[in-house]
Amino acid sequence: MSQPRPTPASESDVPKPVTPASTYRLQLRPEFPFAAAEAAVPYLASLGVSHLHLSPVLEAAPGSAHGYDVTDHSRVRAELGGEPGLRALARSAREHGLGLVLDIVPNHMAVPTPLRLNRPLWEVLRDGPDSPYARWFDIDWEAGGGQVVLPLLAGPVDSCDLRVDGGVLRHGEQEFPLREGTEGLALPELLAAQWYRPAWWRETSTALNYRRFFTISELIGVRVEDPDVFTATHAKVLELVRDGVAQGLRIDHVDGLADPEEYLGRLRAAVGDDCWVVVEKILARHERLPAAWPVAGTTGYDALHRVDGVFTDPEGAAELADRYGECTGLPQWPETARACAREVLTGDLAAELGALERRAGGELAGAVRELLIAFPVYRPYPGEPELPPQALERAAELAGPAAVAGVRELLLRDPAFAARFAQTSAALRAKSLEDRAFYRYAPLLSATEVGGEPGRPAVSPEEFHAYCAALARDWPETGTVLSTHDTKRSADVRARISALSQAPELMDRESAAPDPHLAWVARQTALGLGRAPEAVPRLADALLKGAREAALRTSWTDRDEAYETAVPGYAPAPLDLPAELAEAARANLLGMALLHLAMPGVPEVYQGAETEYRALVDPDNRRPAYFPSGALARLDAGAAPHGPAEEKLALTAVLLRLRRDRPELFRGYAPVAARGPAAGHLVAFTRAPGLLVAATRLSHRLAGSGGWRDTRVDLPPGTWTPVLSPHPHANSPIRHSSSVEVSALLSDRPVGVWLRR
Repeated sequence: MSQPRPTPASESDVPKPVTPASTYRLQLRPEFPFAAAEAAVPYLASLGVSHLHLSPVLEAAPGSAHGYDVTDHSRVRAELGGEPGLRALARSAREHGLGLVLDIVPNHMAVPTPLRLNRPLWEVLRDGPDSPYARWFDIDWEAGGGQVVLPLLAGPVDSCDLRVDGGVLRHGEQEFPLREGTEGLALPELLAAQWYRPAWWRETSTALNYRRFFTISELIGVRVEDPDVFTATHAKVLELVRDGVAQGLRIDHVDGLADPEEYLGRLRAAVGDDCWVVVEKILARHERLPAAWPVAGTTGYDALHRVDGVFTDPEGAAELADRYGECTGLPQWPETARACAREVLTGDLAAELGALERRAGGELAGAVRELLIAFPVYRPYPGEPELPPQALERAAELAGPAAVAGVRELLLRDPAFAARFAQTSAALRAKSLEDRAFYRYAPLLSATEVGGEPGRPAVSPEEFHAYCAALARDWPETGTVLSTHDTKRSADVRARISALSQAPELMDRESAAPDPHLAWVARQTALGLGRAPEAVPRLADALLKGAREAALRTSWTDRDEAYETAVPGYAPAPLDLPAELAEAARANLLGMALLHLAMPGVPEVYQGAETEYRALVDPDNRRPAYFPSGALARLDAGAAPHGPAEEKLALTAVLLRLRRDRPELFRGYAPVAARGPAAGHLVAFTRAPGLLVAATRLSHRLAGSGGWRDTRVDLPPGTWTPVLSPHPHANSPIRHSSSVEVSALLSDRPVGVWLRR
């Protein structure tokens, strides 16, 4: 059901929250506060979205460009306009028939500068394990010798300017609290007497003794499984839901929690049954969301992978993998993934691994390590009857069956160990795959996206249809996405790059560059970005980040300055795809948008992505949004769309408005099969009771093989009227017959939408 169009005039008359028809993601920051979002509301309402999805709104580290570094759960962020600004945005949204979805961060808080901005952490550092706030954080006091290790110093402690000033310990702009009665001590004695130990950041991997977000020491994990901590950290969010300010919640990094199901049950009880709740959960291709979780579904990376994959040519992707291997000499995907997992676990996550190994005991330490490396999904969950057989078998080969059996038994009888094993597993998968292997293995960059499988990127139409049918049956209100604040490349950049799978010969088999891997990445990225504004500096920044993440020649912690100086030189001048492949990219761009907006689930449009949106990895993808209000007004006035950007805008508006105004059209799911020589190039389906969509896949291969020829499709009974053309006479209604030629069905564009009369 979509958000009702009539809306109350006052905040006290709150509409009943409902499942969104669609969401539109806005990235809030000091440069784009609540007032700027409010100014965009009329345009977004005209576009057809039903809900605005806001990035985190609670108080965060000063100047934060994303808001995931929360410092105070009790306050709406002042830099965005505070609670009055948020409530004003909600009122304006309601006046235009829109609701709000809030992004909340239960897993972690900031270790900010200054530290006192995080009051619970400040008090723990001042008062130690007896502080009432000590229960908020996962701190291993014994491992730190009774102190919290804070790796916030630029160098060894004896080389840093640490001094007592104004009742606090100062280091540059950072302040640390002083334990009562220690202010008059000499510096060495004073440091030894504190409940914390300031440390060089290079000690992080071995000495850190608090749980953090992935490998980011500036984000400390929060024990939200504690009922009192849950209450304190969720009071403001629950108030906003109760007051009708928000009708939905997105739960960030649910895999970081000790017991996601228990947390979600508590949250559901607090918000009631009418609040739409989705979780950021990365599912492997074969993995399914736990059925018992009281949520509408995921944020949609599983849908992203299927939509991308159906527009990827499997034969061309395999040829690119061969060419890439010959060019770079780097291993294939399975070996790359395992090597990165071992590097990250024994390097960046050495402190987390050490904590698990100490708890397991020396004889089981090797099995703990190998199980984590071999684990095929992000993490296990409490109460699961068995670990994945493939993980057990591979770990047993390297650590011995007896040791693996011992770890299995420990996971069953020690809930605390099981929780930390699961949390470490989630961090390992994220850092070793998303933030290393996906940068190191680059035959087809469009496949190296969160939730993807670069070793097998293509998805057949049959697999896509099976996935959509399962969504319609099991998770009809789940979120779906193509671009997010975390995607390494926006959908439209991926659409251009995936076209290369239909023309792998465009990637040279050999490269004379000093770093052939980087040269390969640079060429594909340049082709994906094309002649976007400021393409060269944006590409250079993305290449440098990618080189550090890949950790082949340089890294974030061990930088090779000479190598990094040469990286910008790999960014070529803006590259356009050849004309015939540009047409394939257009077909991909429109086809991906169509399938995403018409398939089961609640689609999300990332800010600016209703038109052609070419963005690279963070922070490039968090640039200020462009809202094409003028182009939309011209299209609504009857103008024909010019180019792929306006074609995508027109398509997006049509489907968002249908979802908002005629939600009954988006029920059920039924594939529509083609027959004939080019049947594999059509992806078509109906939604009940009368919506038909069709998209061309692998259009470059299609053109090279002679086009649609006598390929035909059997339509369900009825009269089908096209809705994309601004001139109704341009496409006559299609009356049901035994079959229709696909060349007639898609005569003027690679995609189509029809309604049954």
